[in-house]
Amino acid sequence: MTTKERIAYEALTLFAKKGYKGTSVKNIADAVGIKDSSLYKHFSSKQDILDSVMETINHRIQEMTKEMGLPGGEDFEQAVHFYSKLDQEGLVGFSRKIFLFYLKDDLLSKFWRMGNIEQYQNQQVYALFRRFFFEDSITYQTALFSEMSHQGVLIEADPKVMAVSFFTPIFFLLSKYSGMEGQEEEALEILTKQVREFYRIYTLA
Repeated sequence: MTTKERIAYEALTLFAKKGYKGTSVKNIADAVGIKDSSLYKHFSSKQDILDSVMETINHRIQEMTKEMGLPGGEDFEQAVHFYSKLDQEGLVGFSRKIFLFYLKDDLLSKFWRMGNIEQYQNQQVYALFRRFFFEDSITYQTALFSEMSHQGVLIEADPKVMAVSFFTPIFFLLSKYSGMEGQEEEALEILTKQVREFYRIYTLA
């Protein structure tokens, strides 16, 4: 890990504990083990560090997508084809993998905690979190479900309602079980039931 990468990592760790406003550049430099002046050789400001953190999170998502063999967001037709081929247990398995990734991945779990802190402290930073976890996901899934309905894989229904129905349990369970060691199986059992119900309601299979 380069010094610049370590700065972004330690910053995210501190943001997840103290929030963006509660973390100073000196705090970050101390966590990395360098002087403030050395940190400024890599970043011009705390905002610049936050921007780098967001880039790191996006890169981690891309890595996860490849690791799980999922189609990238840039290839919409491939994504439609991939999700259209999933049967009930395939959708359950995919959903469980995604949930565990967000729950247990070092970077994503810290970003989740950071976002929940910023909900009450910094609306500008929280807006980044909200767009990342909620708005972009719902927008993408809405378009995906719309096309799947058009192709006869899903029933004709409001695609945004379908997107919210699919993602709400995942986000709820992340909120409930974040930081709770040893509770993954309980969360996965609930998630499995929710996904199967979604499949029963919306698929034509």
